Amino acid sequence: MNQLLLTSPELILSVGSIILMLVAAWQGDKATNAISWAAVGLLALAGLSLLGPAGDGGVAFNGLYRADGFGTFAKVLIYATTAVCIIVAPRFFGGNGVAHERLRAEYPVLILLATAGAGMMVSATDLLTLYIGLELQSLASYVLASFMRRDTRSAEAGLKYFVLGALASGILLYGISLVYGFTGTTGYDGIARAFGAGLTTGQLFGLVFVFAGIAFKIAAVPFHMWTPDVYEGAPTPVTMLFATAQKVAAIGLLIRVSMEAMGSATSDWRQIVIFASLASIILGAVGAIGQTNIKRLLAYSSINNVGFALVGLAAGTREGAAAVLTYMAIYVVMTLGSFLCVLQMRDADGNHVESIASLSGLSQRRKGLAAALAIFMFSLAGIPPLFGFWAKFVVFDAAVGAGLTPLAAIGIASSVIGAFYYLKIIKTMYFDKPAVDFAPAVSRLENGLIAIFAVFIVLGYLAIPWLGAWSNTAAGAMF
Repeated sequence: MNQLLLTSPELILSVGSIILMLVAAWQGDKATNAISWAAVGLLALAGLSLLGPAGDGGVAFNGLYRADGFGTFAKVLIYATTAVCIIVAPRFFGGNGVAHERLRAEYPVLILLATAGAGMMVSATDLLTLYIGLELQSLASYVLASFMRRDTRSAEAGLKYFVLGALASGILLYGISLVYGFTGTTGYDGIARAFGAGLTTGQLFGLVFVFAGIAFKIAAVPFHMWTPDVYEGAPTPVTMLFATAQKVAAIGLLIRVSMEAMGSATSDWRQIVIFASLASIILGAVGAIGQTNIKRLLAYSSINNVGFALVGLAAGTREGAAAVLTYMAIYVVMTLGSFLCVLQMRDADGNHVESIASLSGLSQRRKGLAAALAIFMFSLAGIPPLFGFWAKFVVFDAAVGAGLTPLAAIGIASSVIGAFYYLKIIKTMYFDKPAVDFAPAVSRLENGLIAIFAVFIVLGYLAIPWLGAWSNTAAGAMF
């Protein structure tokens, strides 16, 4: 019973999703709204369960799963962002510009299953548990990416994600098999002891393949190729889910594997992380410059931000892990706000518009939306005094503290390139001639969320003591 209590968030989401699937089968799509709100309620219940043993109760099932402060931090971010992605979906699918698709009852159920897998990923302390959680999340995500069956772009996104995801899963599983073959265990503690005795050639190959498989999930260069097409083609609420909740899960998985399972081989995997970090920062910045679609631009922005998060991970210290957690907490707020602004981009007929050119002169037509999007863009660029600056500062500070001053210096210099395309959007909104007017803002929910996130980005420095203490405590659970 104690072990079941430790895994209660995943049990709540798994059992709840099965029950909601039965409701969907019996009631059909007429129950979609009720199922969506029930899914949000299940996410809240799973979050509340973290106040008990599931929050910091220790190891379950003989070392396969660990309930600790690190997992709690990641799950709070995952559940909160997932709830937002469910809540905003009905209005998106109710528009005219989605190939006449409607929101089906299976949508919130698939998201719940993906979220259960994400929870397993950040709490796994065994490579097989990690793989099961990763596959549960991925299989649901493939369907979500292609959810608009009559939309060619969505079908293409789902197919590309599935093919490349299957390749990445094979790479990861091969790496797991090598690690098991050369260490005799799949548990993180056993792997750490084996690596601490000296890394053999076989173990090194296993380490490389494991990191390569995980790099696909976080969309780090050179395993980023799926990101722009999937982000553009998937429904916008699903893209929002991929860029926030699932990004947090993948980064959390990488941190735990790096620090717990392979912490004794930090000098070996640090080279991989440094390369992926710099490559992601530079390619994400350069690749976004020529984009004309706002969702593709945000895809490259996501790659760019993963690179900055990896700067903190490369430190290989508790401070570095805490910096990455702080970075992800701020990143998800900026990204949610940006995608909520994208959801507001509709022409007079209600059709969704995604071109950056359609933002021309937005400051004259929708002053509030333009101001909010400008805040999120400035913050993503890391321009003070907005909260996005603090996110970059903490990861660079952690890198310098670990003696990686050249990495921090190159990262700071490369961030200037990234600022260009963020500023291009602001220039388009405030200085270009007005384009076709957008439809009026009729969703109080979306407007309210945008306002909350924008205020957080402006006044977020007030939360630094609390957020810093929480992330330090969460990171300390692994050391």
